[in-house]
Amino acid sequence: MRATTATVVALALLCAGAAFAQTPPPPASAMAAKHMDDLATLLDLTDSQKAQVQTILQEEHAKVKASFEQAHASGAKPDWQQMKALHQQIQQETLQKLAPVLSATQLKKFQIIAEAMHGHGMHHHPEGGEATPPPAPQS
Repeated sequence: MRATTATVVALALLCAGAAFAQTPPPPASAMAAKHMDDLATLLDLTDSQKAQVQTILQEEHAKVKASFEQAHASGAKPDWQQMKALHQQIQQETLQKLAPVLSATQLKKFQIIAEAMHGHGMHHHPEGGEATPPPAPQS
């Protein structure tokens, strides 16, 4: 458990350092490569695992992006609950694809990292209850 906590703390420090950096942001492809390298280090991935995980995560990103673009193109405001459910479904599919690639320990670490990253923009109840949508912008 202590190693898991250390992993989450290390990831949080990496994110905080990137957020406060004063240099201009690198191109998206360079950022994606850096994130993949960081993930490979945190999960102690082999070169083969890294390639497989990268492919799986790129597929997940493409699905999320396509669902967002489809909702945006429809002209209707997307229902937050539907988008949340779709995102959770895509996450579950990703975990199912990662399960045969990663060891049980690596998969657990990945889940902790993913929860920390995905929960970043959501507001959780202190009791550990369901997440609530972010507050509406104030005019």
